[in-house]
Amino acid sequence: MYKLILNMKKSYIIFGGIALLAIILFFSYRGSYNSAIGYQETVDQAWSDVGASYQRRADLVPQLVATVKGAAANEKEILTKVTNARAGISNAKTPEDFDLMGKEINSAINLAFEAYPQIRSTENFGALQAQLEGTENRINKARTDYNEAIKKYNSHIRGFFNSMFLSKETFPKKEGFKAIAGSEVAPTVNF
Repeated sequence: MYKLILNMKKSYIIFGGIALLAIILFFSYRGSYNSAIGYQETVDQAWSDVGASYQRRADLVPQLVATVKGAAANEKEILTKVTNARAGISNAKTPEDFDLMGKEINSAINLAFEAYPQIRSTENFGALQAQLEGTENRINKARTDYNEAIKKYNSHIRGFFNSMFLSKETFPKKEGFKAIAGSEVAPTVNF
């Protein structure tokens, strides 16, 4: 009877050990799977952030360029009118136009003592350059974050135990951001 009880205790110990091992494996698999899901979602979000940065550029840059062009055209018109008024230039064709020309000459004499209008379009072009640089920096940061997320994800799924437990179809290896061919060569800027 003692041997029977001793054999039963051994079988309980063996059964308990197997159950404990199964529980450990289950929780390890669950943790590994959940982590892989989290890393996969981080990669997807990082790629969405890259797309959002591209969309910001597509939305913002044309508006900035149009604004700067409009401001430069407005300044050009103002400066042309001021310069013509100061020089007394007029397109006089009728007697009324000559009366206006006399008034313009008087205005031109008064304008000679006034300051020239300040040109702000150069500042606008500088602000445009700063916005373009900032936009490209955001895009570069989003690409870098995407590559970092992929590195963590790929490292996780390719780890020794994880590569045995995780399905390659559910968790495929991801590729990082790749530049287009020829982008490693500095572009030529012509003015």
